[in-house]
Amino acid sequence: MNWITNYVRPTINSIFSRREVPDNLWSKCPECGTMLFHREVSENLNVCTNCDHHLAITPRDRFATLFDGGVFAEVKVPEPIADPLHFRDQKKYPDRMKAAQKATGEKEAMLVAEGEINRTPIVAAAQNFAFMGGSMSMYVGNAIIAGAERAVKLKRPFVLFSAAGGARMQEGILGLMQMPRTTIAVEMLKDAGLPYIVVLTHPTTGGVTASYAMLGDVQLAEPNALIGFAGARVIEQTIREKLPEGFQRSEYLLDHGMLDRVTHRKALKDELTTILRMLSGQPPAVKGDLPKPEAKPAEGTKPAT
Repeated sequence: MNWITNYVRPTINSIFSRREVPDNLWSKCPECGTMLFHREVSENLNVCTNCDHHLAITPRDRFATLFDGGVFAEVKVPEPIADPLHFRDQKKYPDRMKAAQKATGEKEAMLVAEGEINRTPIVAAAQNFAFMGGSMSMYVGNAIIAGAERAVKLKRPFVLFSAAGGARMQEGILGLMQMPRTTIAVEMLKDAGLPYIVVLTHPTTGGVTASYAMLGDVQLAEPNALIGFAGARVIEQTIREKLPEGFQRSEYLLDHGMLDRVTHRKALKDELTTILRMLSGQPPAVKGDLPKPEAKPAEGTKPAT
């Protein structure tokens, strides 16, 4: 038996050979470049553990952390016409939709749900930037209207998380028409005396910023979120002036009166609860469930065991 060939060499090869590591275990923070373990980031609400940069989070994951116990019920959204303009660029519009649905596991770019946060009933909607840039489509317009109608029916506040690059180009004017449609939906909430809170996340731009994303009774934003209508380069070329550094970031907008507060994702649930209960005239939320006090036994009797 050749022990060098049969034992020593395989042992050395196993030590120095390249081990296959799954590609989905780690991701790189775009802000500081730190390699982040996916499970650790997920437990930290998709916030970088090194620099506190807020990474993208899907609407479903956001709702799982926002609603009490991660329990929520989806609100049904009416289905629009699939391909009204028969639009085609490098791909057909239906093919792009199928690719986005396969990549995200979602039907469209917005999810609407109802549930409770710290025992405060709400209706919420969130955009998914991973789905065709969270673009404003007829479905997104229907989703906001469905959420507003549900909030009015249940007499609950409506909370919206925006994340979009603007209107969906494949739907042309029909996508742009969602700006007035969603504005009317917001007016429905105001007429019913219900709070409408907007949380702007990275990025929120284009027609979304020019409509429902800036119509909230209270405007919140996540740290360092890009918020604006046109891009910085377009604005500079138009006004022919050098723009301030970070002028479209949430902190700059807060300093110049465009936002009410910039809130860390970990503190967002409690912040929303406080604002919603204040606007609704409700008492402050109870942070924990306390056991019922034990009844005092009558004189001359022994306490129950």
